Amino acid sequence: MICLIIPALNEEEPIGDVVRSIPKDVIDQVVVVDNGSTDRTSERAREAGALVIREPRRGYGIACRSGAEFGWEMGAEVIAFLDGDGSDCPKFMHQIVSPIVSGEYDFVIGSRTRGNREKGSLTLQQLWSGRLAGIILRALYGVAYTDMSPFRAIRADLLKTLNLQDETYGWNLEMQMRVAAFGARILEIPVDHRVRRGGKSKVSGTFSGTAIAGVRILLTFLRVAATHSQPTLRPREITP
Repeated sequence: MICLIIPALNEEEPIGDVVRSIPKDVIDQVVVVDNGSTDRTSERAREAGALVIREPRRGYGIACRSGAEFGWEMGAEVIAFLDGDGSDCPKFMHQIVSPIVSGEYDFVIGSRTRGNREKGSLTLQQLWSGRLAGIILRALYGVAYTDMSPFRAIRADLLKTLNLQDETYGWNLEMQMRVAAFGARILEIPVDHRVRRGGKSKVSGTFSGTAIAGVRILLTFLRVAATHSQPTLRPREITP
């Protein structure tokens, strides 16, 4: 059972096409988590074939956790995540999910910085923050991440064990840190990335949004690093 979680806030323009583009031979259930939208996000997602749940408490991490909890209740064995703005490329879904299904890896993340990117799809701040995080996490855990991409998949039981606490934009980073500290088998693959297909970014769309997200990610790093311990198992080297 493979469940895909798509957190969404006011994404009525792209969400329908995003849901329809998910490969049905890879994903068993698409779950859109409406994080308090004031537009027709839920309606468009449902029309496209997604199962929609509502999470009125605002926060990217809250929406992701609500989706994950729903996946656990459904009996999902693998949980994948994808943004709802159309910037991620679902054609890479098989490469993201299959290494976990085969039992080779526990956590797979798509690297936008290593794939082909449309001009303007990532800001300089996003590119450099991903690389900086990778340098620091390699020093802490020996895992050379190159991105904090939202496009990822993880064993459902492992995700539950990690007990992630971040409620905002630090969710992705906390997952990467906890997975590495746990000693899980980690794979990073290059994925393509596009300019969002509609709506307005809550992070990179404004200076204040970028600044707030940056502060929250930094606070998450400091909180998780304060409880840092060496992995109980050595994570597999990220594949080039």
